[in-house]
Amino acid sequence: MKLLITRHDKIGDFILTLPMIKLAKKRLPNSFVAVLVSKVNYEFAKKISFIDEVILYDENPFKLSKTLKKYKFDISISAFIDTNLGLALFLSCIKTRVAPATKIAQIFFNKRVVQRRSKGLKKEFEYNIDLLKFAFPDINTKFTAPVLEIDESFQKEIFNKFKAKFKLNDDKKIIAFHPGFGGSSDANLSFDEYLNLAKSIHKDINIVFSFGPDDEVALNYFQENLDFKAIIFKSTLSLYEFCALVSNFKLFVSTSTGPMHLAAAVNTPTMSFFNNSAFSKRWISINDKQINFYIDKDNHKFKEIKKALNEFINKGFKK
Repeated sequence: MKLLITRHDKIGDFILTLPMIKLAKKRLPNSFVAVLVSKVNYEFAKKISFIDEVILYDENPFKLSKTLKKYKFDISISAFIDTNLGLALFLSCIKTRVAPATKIAQIFFNKRVVQRRSKGLKKEFEYNIDLLKFAFPDINTKFTAPVLEIDESFQKEIFNKFKAKFKLNDDKKIIAFHPGFGGSSDANLSFDEYLNLAKSIHKDINIVFSFGPDDEVALNYFQENLDFKAIIFKSTLSLYEFCALVSNFKLFVSTSTGPMHLAAAVNTPTMSFFNNSAFSKRWISINDKQINFYIDKDNHKFKEIKKALNEFINKGFKK
């Protein structure tokens, strides 16, 4: 049985489809599981052991349909849809096309599931698993973390390079703070609050401030205003290498954004910030240990966040 699972948008969104993908590969006997992804997730997806084939999304539905036809898929399951995707799947002659009953694009799918995701009554990854359950009613959908298991030797290799680069020779635990958000969330601490939060624990912890390629403003601010010992890390790692690195960290602190979901994929504990547009009940991460806060522009709950951070440290970093 050839199954195509599609999710062709951002990093975090793709991470939240991984439980569904992993369950499909693990629980459907003799299945060939392919994924259709955007460019940002393409190389990352190719590294994941429970994915048999990775197909790059093309905005031209006619070109994409020609590519998909070659595989002769029996069924497709789409966690996110738009008109271009729907038309491409329709033209590729996939017999069973499952998708949420949303947007005008649903007309291209012959198996539609009413979910009303905007209400946030379930977690995003649960909505995705529900699509799999709809397609295969008898499948066991019990899911456990971590969704992404990285070879231990590779984890150590990436971590040792990181320690060598920043001359970390002691046994202090590492907590990472990721102040940027790439435009994916409005719920975040201010840069000064991140600095104050990290400064309150830096004597006993190795502090890492991490920044992605879209975080230049944040990076410059921290370079100019950091007044205590901490690592400023502008990542040039691949997404898979980043996962391997943060799997060695004891906590990842950020708003609801792609790096948070990457950390959660390897079951690193997270402290995350949400608001109405990225509320925690729907966009919650997939790790076992998470501390989630609802904040807005007028109430960042800094004291509560600082208290929760210290409680986490005092409990000995238990996952």
